[in-house]
Amino acid sequence: MSNTFENISRRSFLHMSGVMAAALGLVACGPAQEGTTEDTSADTNTTEQATAEFGADGKLRVGMEAAYAPYNWQETAESEYTIPIDNVSGAYADGYDVQVAKRIAAALNLEPVAIKLEWDGLIDSLNQGQIDCIIAGMTATPEREESIDFSDPYYDGTYCLVVRKDGSYTNATSLADFEGAAVLGQKDTLLDDMIDEIPGVNHLTPVKSVPNQISQLAAGSCDAITFDSANVPGVVRANPDFMGIVFEEGKGFSESVPVNVGVAKGHDDIIKTMNEVLDAFTAQEREQLLEEVVERQPV
Repeated sequence: MSNTFENISRRSFLHMSGVMAAALGLVACGPAQEGTTEDTSADTNTTEQATAEFGADGKLRVGMEAAYAPYNWQETAESEYTIPIDNVSGAYADGYDVQVAKRIAAALNLEPVAIKLEWDGLIDSLNQGQIDCIIAGMTATPEREESIDFSDPYYDGTYCLVVRKDGSYTNATSLADFEGAAVLGQKDTLLDDMIDEIPGVNHLTPVKSVPNQISQLAAGSCDAITFDSANVPGVVRANPDFMGIVFEEGKGFSESVPVNVGVAKGHDDIIKTMNEVLDAFTAQEREQLLEEVVERQPV
């Protein structure tokens, strides 16, 4: 098997990354690539966001980073694919998460709007009533389920490693090949937790965001970064010096990672409606949706 993503068709890649697996089934957390348009004027201080009841003013306020393509990213122009970012003037959000949010909002008879927040503020913002739900590539883990509730999965993702083409790991085909490698993840996400599956790894102190991971790899500050497989085509397109590692069967990370919608506790009826929406997606529709999103994500 080839060990890079470079010569794999997008359709083949999507099958490999588990698009056909699970109910609608995108990772954990969090990730964007260089080239994603970001507006630093977003009010990401959760204590300053307005609080309200679920669906207040007829809006579904969706928390996301708007910096994690192909799941979510920021645009400067409105289109048929976008929703407004309420706390960033003149900005809009697009991505796989956004299309899921639009479908859920329609079922709830609400207008979807994005609230741009930092990853580590999403759950607190939800519990403080500053957003109605989290649709941001978040996985339902036991720890998170102590604080909030989750829908059924809307994506079932897999993880891999991204390296530089001029590095020492271009021919790797297993996690064991990365013994001694300096590997970087994203703080407070499975992108960091999974690193310990690599035997003898040099587990670097995680950084705050996926764009930070990308910057560190580009600068040569690490040997590899953990990455959601669905994000690899975009990051390689934006960074031609990068390549994704394809592990031989059974020699990569141990589990697929479902992605769920997060909702504050006490909204069982709303979660039931969300699950009905997610269950209605066919495998073919899920594949087509991700293909379309990957095709138009920013470079």
